[in-house]
Amino acid sequence: MALILNKDMLKSWNDGPVKQSILDFLKSSIEQGPNYVKPADRIATFDNDGTLWVERPMPAFLDFLFRVFATTAQKNPSLVSAQPYKAILERDETFFQKAIEQDHKAIMALEGAFAREWSGKTPDEFEAEVKEFFATVKQEKFAANFTKLVYKPILELFDVLKKYEYRVFVCSGGGRDFMRVISEETWGIFKENVIGTASQYEYNKGTLTRVDKALGGIALGPGKVEHIFAQTGRLPVFAAGNGDVDIEMLESAKFRLFIHHDDEEREYAYENGAEKLFAIAQEKDYTIVSMKNDWNEIFR
Repeated sequence: MALILNKDMLKSWNDGPVKQSILDFLKSSIEQGPNYVKPADRIATFDNDGTLWVERPMPAFLDFLFRVFATTAQKNPSLVSAQPYKAILERDETFFQKAIEQDHKAIMALEGAFAREWSGKTPDEFEAEVKEFFATVKQEKFAANFTKLVYKPILELFDVLKKYEYRVFVCSGGGRDFMRVISEETWGIFKENVIGTASQYEYNKGTLTRVDKALGGIALGPGKVEHIFAQTGRLPVFAAGNGDVDIEMLESAKFRLFIHHDDEEREYAYENGAEKLFAIAQEKDYTIVSMKNDWNEIFR
């Protein structure tokens, strides 16, 4: 395959070992040799929150859920003492933090309520609510819609991967159908290339509706790898993530990219929820992206 990688294809990435390691791997993966990857196997998977767009102080999906669940509980007093409604109404910071860090138990509680909330609704009804959220809700620090807070360097990386015949997938523990609403316009990723926790659907008498059951479990930790394989029939060759729930996805790939949030001025600086992955990335020589040092631009 006669294709020359050009550093200008990653304009938002500063020259240095991180940028070069990406270019070197992609070049070697299309040339005959020990790193060669057949086109059919060229799968690249990216975590969503904190890898593709801003996730602090709260990921977009959780912000959406908390707002909807608070309204639901206020309308239905019988839910006030049930989780996750109780924690949301009481502004339980411990629960919020566990949810932000994608603690499995907290996410399970949210996903259960998520499945019930839209049970019986059509895809169009759910999509309308999500579009309203993205059109009206502003992220706290930057006072901008979430769709404006996508990382420009990652979008550039998507374009480079596609030039090398990699199929790019976004995989998140958050709601698959929530992400799909904006994936094509905002990320340039087809809906079918978005993987995540999702509700089951039922087709009856000409209408497709959601049911109150999750499809294939939670896409966190090992679940990410399981969901990726279920959708693609392959394990990723190239994977990028930023949290402990991405450990298994990264270890299943040949090239592992860890996004380190260390730029308090232009974005955020934090490691909570990523302590284990950061240690593994250093120990096993993953490619570690310093947002502060390796990216000359953050948002598109």
